[in-house]
Amino acid sequence: MKILMLTWEYPPRIVGGIARVVHDLSKRLIKDGHDVTVVTYKDGDTPYYENDKGVKVYRVDNYMIRPNNFIEWVMQLNFNMVAKATEIIAKEGNFDVIHAHDWLVANAAQTLKHSFGIPVVATIHATEAGRNSGVHDETQRYINDTEWMLTYEATEVIVNSNFMKGHVQGLFGLPFDKINVIPNGINLTNFNGIERDYEFRRQYAADNEKIILYLGRLVYEKGVQHLISAMPKILSGYNDAKLIIAGKGGMLDELRAQVEHMGISNKVYFTGYLNSKQVQKMYKCADIAVFPSTYEPFGIVALEAMLAGVPTVVSDVGGLNEIITHGENGMKSYAGNPNSIADSILTLLYDYQLCSNIAKKAKSKVKEEYNWNKIAQDTHFTYQKAICQTMAERQANQIEQEKAKKTKKAKNTDAEITNLLSFKKKHAYA
Repeated sequence: MKILMLTWEYPPRIVGGIARVVHDLSKRLIKDGHDVTVVTYKDGDTPYYENDKGVKVYRVDNYMIRPNNFIEWVMQLNFNMVAKATEIIAKEGNFDVIHAHDWLVANAAQTLKHSFGIPVVATIHATEAGRNSGVHDETQRYINDTEWMLTYEATEVIVNSNFMKGHVQGLFGLPFDKINVIPNGINLTNFNGIERDYEFRRQYAADNEKIILYLGRLVYEKGVQHLISAMPKILSGYNDAKLIIAGKGGMLDELRAQVEHMGISNKVYFTGYLNSKQVQKMYKCADIAVFPSTYEPFGIVALEAMLAGVPTVVSDVGGLNEIITHGENGMKSYAGNPNSIADSILTLLYDYQLCSNIAKKAKSKVKEEYNWNKIAQDTHFTYQKAICQTMAERQANQIEQEKAKKTKKAKNTDAEITNLLSFKKKHAYA
């Protein structure tokens, strides 16, 4: 099967979770014998083309014209994606399916679908309404409407959790059976051969301090502000603790100010952006990982922490709520509730045996349920559904067109007979 992946991020460009999902899914599909081409954005000095161990990756620039805003930037990117995909099709033939990842590639997917008759499968990784607890301005409304358009144009839609299925169905009014739940996966070899690096750890915390780790984007819906607010209660119960916040985002300055105002600067460390090797080391140095999101469609970072063997605390929302069973393979807290976050963290800090049991069960669950082999098979099945449905629709359209032609021909024949009889009748009395 020839598959065209459209995505605005692909390694080494990593903005959020989409890059890792597209990368790992593509690699697994290649191993299963499929032909995968990725069209994505060219960031920095990355090559315009590379063969990434079988995955053909084409990168496109944005136009040289400076856009006025982010929406225009995305639209210009879509123009160049269409041009590149059209060039590839002219050289290598048509694709069997287009897999479009989020609204950022919606216009390119729609154009290619109608130009070449290729069915579209769309993965909705998150929604604008979900990220912002509703739609509040014209930019958000535009993104929301583009998300709707993508799901409308797609033959099949993929979401990564049951929470997201209900959310997307209610938001966009989609047929329930059009939405397929396929969780994100994780590379199970991510932490092979990686042990705790004490020299690396000492850059962030003293040997006697337990590291509480948050790793991810610093944006409102990730709930880092609530984790910081939980620190006074945590420190009052367990003083030898250190909160490490790894990542970047628009809330960085605000979060730094919050820490300063609370007077806990010596107990909170902002690392900034970490590369993949540093991320692996950081997980192995952590004693507890916390992901206190107020909105989270899935939460692949939780899987990473679980696979690394780190006892994990999540909020009871979205996909995170489905990954963790409280007290069994992790701990849950009430979303947006610093007191609840502190209680779950302190429970783990006080109980070494609970941490050990949770870590073992968590790692086992990740290996059983979130491996890319199973996920790629489920995704391929969704591709087949989309292709079969598109073929059936074409056949139905052809039948309708043939019926219309026959009806039109029959009407023309009837009209000719009527005209002939009228002519004969007129001339018979002449």
